[in-house]
Amino acid sequence: MIPVRTVLQSKNRYYTGPKSDHFDGKLFFNPDGMNPPGFREVIKWQINNKKSLWPKTVECAFTPAKPDERVTGDAMRVTMIGHATLLIQVAGINILTDPIYTERASPFEVAGPKRVCAPGIPFEDLPPIDVVLVTHNHYDHLSLPTLARLHEAHKPRIVTPLGNDTIIRSKVREADITVLDWGAQAPLPGSLRVFAEPCHHWSARGVADRRMALWAAFVIETPAGLIYHIGDTGFHEGRNYEAAAKKYGGFRLANLPIGAYEPRYFMKNEHQDPVEAVTGFELCNAAYACGHHFGTFQLTDEGRDDPVKLLKSALADAGIAEDKFRPLEPGEAFDVPETD
Repeated sequence: MIPVRTVLQSKNRYYTGPKSDHFDGKLFFNPDGMNPPGFREVIKWQINNKKSLWPKTVECAFTPAKPDERVTGDAMRVTMIGHATLLIQVAGINILTDPIYTERASPFEVAGPKRVCAPGIPFEDLPPIDVVLVTHNHYDHLSLPTLARLHEAHKPRIVTPLGNDTIIRSKVREADITVLDWGAQAPLPGSLRVFAEPCHHWSARGVADRRMALWAAFVIETPAGLIYHIGDTGFHEGRNYEAAAKKYGGFRLANLPIGAYEPRYFMKNEHQDPVEAVTGFELCNAAYACGHHFGTFQLTDEGRDDPVKLLKSALADAGIAEDKFRPLEPGEAFDVPETD
């Protein structure tokens, strides 16, 4: 959801830095890619509204269980909290991705996409959180109220792409933030390391700040193996998946978005569908994948269960076993098998 603002900005309010192959001095962009749909396309989509009817509430299929405080050794565990919020536990470190615990993915308390399923882990049951990864600044990924709660309770290190630190500090001034450009890396607690990598997306908190902060995927280097995490991405002919495989060789786990993809004429450049996610899984050479970004907030036209159904069909068509690519429901934990 993007609130309407009447005054367009003439300069970047979040980031000032040198030009690059994905920053023109004011705005970030997708190299050899597409910018987000314009307002005319937004109006066309809304006028031709063909949204499926979602249930107002859904009972969690998995009873929320208090997770272990730490996971050590060669173990790697991922627990779905909801939407793109995952708890990754590996090498004694706890990582949250794009945490959102609010009732709405919106700047407003009474309007915008509303949660249909409770968080898979209650906030009070979270283990000590060491690291938070924020992939970009859309409201379903960067929740300032949630980051403020996490800072108060856990004081984690926040890792995010260029410009998003300005947004976060507007609410959490004392936050410990590591800011990364594509291709940059930083150490994490323990013996972990994080790398920021390209994905095909965009950013905005309102109509006047489109593409003023960067978006990114993350690669987490751990003693138990590599993790490739993408919050949102368009497929973009698989280029970023292929580049990641070439750079890193492969991954023990890939966390891939599978929802918010209809209608395709509008969403194709910013949100891959489950069929494309399966192709991306193959291209990036991951041993296992977790599907996320579905079933919590209705952002687009497809039904709540459609991403899981389409993923199952795409896996069958590709000859991939369903246990290799698991769409996690809130409260569901996945112990990632070890690989050679």
